[in-house]
Amino acid sequence: MRFGVNYTPTRGWFHHWLDFDLDDIRADLDSIAALGLDHIRVFPLWPLFQPNRTLIRPRAVDQLVRLADAAAERGLDVAVDGLQGHLSSFDFIPSWTTTWHRRNIFTDPDVVDAQAAYLTTLAAALAGRPGFLGMTVGNEINQFSGRPHPDPDPVTPAQAGRWLRRMLAACEAGAPGLPHVHASYDAAWYDGTHPFTPAHSARLGAMTTVHSWVFDGTAQRYGHDAPATGLHAAYLVELSKAWADDPARPVWLQEVGAPAPHVPPSGAAAFAEATIEAVLDCPDVWGITWWCSHDVDRGLADFPELEYGLGLLTNDRVVKPVGEVVGRYARERGRHPVAEAGARRTALVLDAGEPEEAPGRGVCAPGGAFFEAWMRGASGGGRVGVVLAERAGDAGYLAARGITEVVGP
Repeated sequence: MRFGVNYTPTRGWFHHWLDFDLDDIRADLDSIAALGLDHIRVFPLWPLFQPNRTLIRPRAVDQLVRLADAAAERGLDVAVDGLQGHLSSFDFIPSWTTTWHRRNIFTDPDVVDAQAAYLTTLAAALAGRPGFLGMTVGNEINQFSGRPHPDPDPVTPAQAGRWLRRMLAACEAGAPGLPHVHASYDAAWYDGTHPFTPAHSARLGAMTTVHSWVFDGTAQRYGHDAPATGLHAAYLVELSKAWADDPARPVWLQEVGAPAPHVPPSGAAAFAEATIEAVLDCPDVWGITWWCSHDVDRGLADFPELEYGLGLLTNDRVVKPVGEVVGRYARERGRHPVAEAGARRTALVLDAGEPEEAPGRGVCAPGGAFFEAWMRGASGGGRVGVVLAERAGDAGYLAARGITEVVGP
């Protein structure tokens, strides 16, 4: 089990690329390494790295490499997101896709070619560097594809799939053989009209990534300290496995955090412990990457209130109680054996409609019938998996996952 953190620089947040200071970064990385974590996820800002469709700034790419090398010197592996894209309620889209140059970022041929060139350039610059884990296509870039985004780039599920395959191939071209992935926010799992689907998440890329945020209605509906809130991340891990073609496909809990006031600061440490304990009981989990490393500087304006206090450390690099919990699990990872195949012998049958687009996946959302049924089974300590209805009678598939009992919701 890997334990890491999404790196949020203390000086300037992700705008630090404009005033790149390796000494500040080294101090941040020292504070992360001191917790016992083993990797970070890093976010170059797309408009700063590729300000023109045919210009990828060499100095920016070199700064990214220097950051990765500094992390490696501290024993921290590095995963890099490419198309940023969307971060903490702000969009970072280059000017050559907006206003007078408005083009669909998923379907316009020139834009897609430029994105592919950019991802290949970043991957190639990092290929062979010590500790480089691979690329993520972008952070929750699926949120640009439909509402509630105020200016969406409409795309069909088929077009979304083609775009993802092209972007993943671009990452592979730059750094062959590494586990490149893509990431979606939970509309992919919970909204039957959303064009990025569970099948995309669970079948494209080297691993499935899940982003677990309990401000999606879970904490509001059930309470910050309810079993359903602490189990939400494990639920997404198990839900994702239902769509995977490979029964042993790895799942990366790539983002999870304790957002106030939905999880009050006084309850953040307990929430972290409940979340990690539940995920440790899921088979095939590659790792947990907490959001985020350091609090956002309150000198920066206009963030949603919950974004300021998500760090494991303060903006002054002081470890918070939630950081103590995550750090303890990281340092004692050998005492927490990862669940093996067959750990969840009972699976709840999910009928979300045709599996490629899953138009009925709304039942999986907080408050939905399937969500409620899974939580009833798991809240009392039950070890519950998920299997799609069309696979519920496939003896070979069930055996490969170690499932011996399937039950209806």
